[in-house]
Amino acid sequence: MPFKINAEIVQCGGKLLKLTHDSTATKTPMNVNVFIPPSSSSSKKKIPVLLYLSGLTCTPENATEKSFFQYWASKYGFALVFPDTSPRGADIAGENDSWDFGTGAGFYVNATQEPWSKNYNMYTYVHEELPAELAKEFAQLDFKNVGITGHSMGGMGALVGFFRQKDQYRSVSAFAPIANPSVVPWGEKNFGNYLGDDKKAWAEYDPTELVKKYDGVHTPGILIHQGLKDPFYERELKPGNFIEAAGGYKGDVDLQLVDGYDHLYFFISSFVEEHAKHHAKYLGLL
Repeated sequence: MPFKINAEIVQCGGKLLKLTHDSTATKTPMNVNVFIPPSSSSSKKKIPVLLYLSGLTCTPENATEKSFFQYWASKYGFALVFPDTSPRGADIAGENDSWDFGTGAGFYVNATQEPWSKNYNMYTYVHEELPAELAKEFAQLDFKNVGITGHSMGGMGALVGFFRQKDQYRSVSAFAPIANPSVVPWGEKNFGNYLGDDKKAWAEYDPTELVKKYDGVHTPGILIHQGLKDPFYERELKPGNFIEAAGGYKGDVDLQLVDGYDHLYFFISSFVEEHAKHHAKYLGLL
């Protein structure tokens, strides 16, 4: 078994597994949490999967403990996968110097610049290696019927993964995503270090650039929630830029601007029901 089970917890009638495995993409051990709904034990049908990508500084624990996604996953009958946000313990000089770069801030890219390119290959890890390894280990999970969502950096990663992988994901949503990273400080810092000065390389991880040229088979509605009291809204997130660029997308793009809400899990947990229902629809559960 490639996964070590660190904990097995009964939750919402289902089972939460806290796992560790050795990654070939990052060349480090990686932690991941997986929630399997109770329907997996009573049905012969495979269980759809929703991938949740977390934001800056987070581990798999943050969303697992604070989002309340498991309740709705149990209700609708989909599994949840919570990957980590970066390699850990790569021992690269400078990776722990700031909270918004390096450890906890892999930005879901494949780094091309030294010294990051050896370990910081989170794009390959999240969209290729991890699903393939989980599919081998958990035969009841249907990795051909998968949705993707995320928060902040993870919302960016979810949108990027949907647009770039094209036929891999049936549904997509985001909470307060970094929607146009090429033009904001977080993106400039991380893209500059991981990808260098080539702005064409940056564009390959920028939802606002990718939506303009998307030609995939799946065109589900895109649901985005954004709090208007989010301190990063205007400086770092720029969802309006994404909406302007998405005019040619064939599905609906629904940006919900919600007054009074900030950037934290209080915000996410308030709207997780809408996102769960959104994904359940496109995953064939409604």
